[in-house]
Amino acid sequence: MTAIEPFILFTRQDCHLCDVAARMLDQAEIDWQAVDIDSDPELVRQYGIHVPVVRHPASRRELFFPFDEGQLLLFTGVKP
Repeated sequence: MTAIEPFILFTRQDCHLCDVAARMLDQAEIDWQAVDIDSDPELVRQYGIHVPVVRHPASRRELFFPFDEGQLLLFTGVKP
């Protein structure tokens, strides 16, 4: 049996919008892990100020903020 990978939340330190996105993921009971882009120069180059970003683990599609709970649920495939 293959373990299901968590969604990735690309973040930065002291990012209040990242905190909002994390709360939405938690409230929807979505399995996720944070990746601080500042720990990797390539991620900083790729995302810069465009965080938070949620990455779908299977398709690698990305949802860029701003998004609301409905958009997040649709993106993740979680039923409300």
